[in-house]
Amino acid sequence: MANVQTPDALLVKSYVAGDENALSALINRHQSKIYGFIYSKISNKDISDDIFQDTFIKVIKTLKSNSYNEEGKFLPWVMRIAHNLIIDHFRKNKKMPMFRETEEFSIFSIMTDHSLTIENQMISDQVELDLKKLIEELPLDQKEVLVMRIYQDLSFKEISEMTGVSINTALGRMRYALMNLRKVIDKHQIILTN
Repeated sequence: MANVQTPDALLVKSYVAGDENALSALINRHQSKIYGFIYSKISNKDISDDIFQDTFIKVIKTLKSNSYNEEGKFLPWVMRIAHNLIIDHFRKNKKMPMFRETEEFSIFSIMTDHSLTIENQMISDQVELDLKKLIEELPLDQKEVLVMRIYQDLSFKEISEMTGVSINTALGRMRYALMNLRKVIDKHQIILTN
């Protein structure tokens, strides 16, 4: 008889109901994917271990507080938590280069203000809103791949594993999504720049 794997959603329910072994099963099932994803972005074993641990601390807190509602999409949800913790790590540890003032070099020659003016921020927000509306119009399979690639920063290998399709299918869906977006943009003469 084939070994039937308990769905993630059932394990989550069991864990919330008090079965600690259900969480162990979820961690064992997805550990290599999640840790591999973290390590691919960090490239440091100790920091990757910490972020992996922090990811599951957040998972446990969310599950225990009954605020998990991903409807059977456990792995993408955990990946998103890990991704956010990786971003937090880079923000927190952002290193500023040291410059010394000399006769030939002034710090003011390289300092620039990249912050957006209020007007440019409004335009940028509107472009983002328009783009999200356009993405919503895409067929579901194309939208899913585009969101995972652009907004969740997942590789096509990760996307293929999470969606259960081949890498070539994931690449094809991304290609069609971009082509469809271009058609709509051209057809309606939408300007997505500031």
